[in-house]
Amino acid sequence: MDTFLLSRIQFAANISFHILFPSITIALCWFLLYFRVQHNRTGDEVWMRCYRFWVKIFALSFALGVVSGITMSFQFGTNWPGYMETVGNIAGPLLGYEVLTAFFLEATFLGIMLFGINRVSPRMHTLATFLVAVGTSLSAFWILALNSWMQTPAGFEMRDGVAFPLSWSQIIFNPSMPYRVTHMLLASGLTAAFLIAGISAYRLLKGDHKPAPRLALKAGLFAAAVLIPLQVLVGDMHGLNTLEHQPAKIAAMEAIWETTEGAPFTIFALPDEINQLNRFALEIPGAASFILTHDWRGEVKGLNEFAEHPPVMPVFFSFRLMVGIGMLMWLVAWSFSWLLWRKKSLPNWALRTLVTMSFSGWVAILAGWYVSEIGRQPYLVSGILKTSDAVTSVAPENVGISLMIYLSLYAVLLVAYIRTLFVMARKSVLVDRPEDLVTLQERHNPLTQQTAHTQQTAESTGAAR
Repeated sequence: MDTFLLSRIQFAANISFHILFPSITIALCWFLLYFRVQHNRTGDEVWMRCYRFWVKIFALSFALGVVSGITMSFQFGTNWPGYMETVGNIAGPLLGYEVLTAFFLEATFLGIMLFGINRVSPRMHTLATFLVAVGTSLSAFWILALNSWMQTPAGFEMRDGVAFPLSWSQIIFNPSMPYRVTHMLLASGLTAAFLIAGISAYRLLKGDHKPAPRLALKAGLFAAAVLIPLQVLVGDMHGLNTLEHQPAKIAAMEAIWETTEGAPFTIFALPDEINQLNRFALEIPGAASFILTHDWRGEVKGLNEFAEHPPVMPVFFSFRLMVGIGMLMWLVAWSFSWLLWRKKSLPNWALRTLVTMSFSGWVAILAGWYVSEIGRQPYLVSGILKTSDAVTSVAPENVGISLMIYLSLYAVLLVAYIRTLFVMARKSVLVDRPEDLVTLQERHNPLTQQTAHTQQTAESTGAAR
């Protein structure tokens, strides 16, 4: 493999690993704020137990997101120097705004949020949680504003092959930004909601009958039930925007080879890019036109209209995976919310289902991200900079070595992260109330163990006598 392909694989691996953690923390912090406010409002300690458990998971996810984000940003210089050389006048300030307005805000108040719960007033601690939540959302805003500009660039001019900003408002609020930001924030909400529901269900299956996991499960499940129809609505609006500004991406998503009126929606097929046809296609007549244009006879441009277009098969299947997971989320969220509302608890089979769907949001987000990023190819910045023109001239052997190190490290970290979440959930079965913590500490206290051993020896000696 050459440097270009290896660099693409490496960046894909880095961004795929990195995006897993912000997709949790962006929304999880708002859940934490909800738990904190509910405790302030009601005085019920169960809400604080929910907060204490999930703030640990937030801290762990935040740490991994920061570290993986740093290594990803290095690649702009090591693997893709042409990117900053061409659009650095726009990308640099947007990344700087993210650090100044978002990351600093998160880092400043995260310490109060994590360690100040018993050291500052409830009002100040709630304010710190709110500001961290705002910081995570602002971070997503700036990153997605840059990514949206790369998809639908606006507000700039090219001078000697370099992009110069003309209007920052047009750059930031480019045509696809509102839809992309909203779509991602809702996706993060669903990711966090199913993680909360899944881990809470696991705690219940392990015999944790205390109120906290039941309350957290209800919050996660009801939040998912509200967010999923909103996500479908925003996804439809995002699709219409993409049809207007990136029609080649839409044609690849639907594997439409020829411009067609009343284009069918292909449920399943094996796209054949060489012969430009779909093998073993299972189609719904006119449905693609109706979804994309809201007209059963609407015209959808085919891939034959474009001199260059993205690879069809990965975009086609990634889109269907995203939609399939989304529909499954909708079914589970609504049906289980109804069960929870009617029966006040879920049967074990429903709890096991939620456990298996703990990380379903990750699958949907990665699939959607691949649709967005692969669907932009062969451009790194649409119409301005081709991906092949931005790659480094470093020898492929060097890129290959760093790629293997990244993949090995990320595999270990991902397994460790998931395992840690479930270990924390199992330990919470034993420790939730202060009296449980005291009992557990005594059980592992060497002095206590020595006293118990001495007492047991004395009792044995007495019995022998």
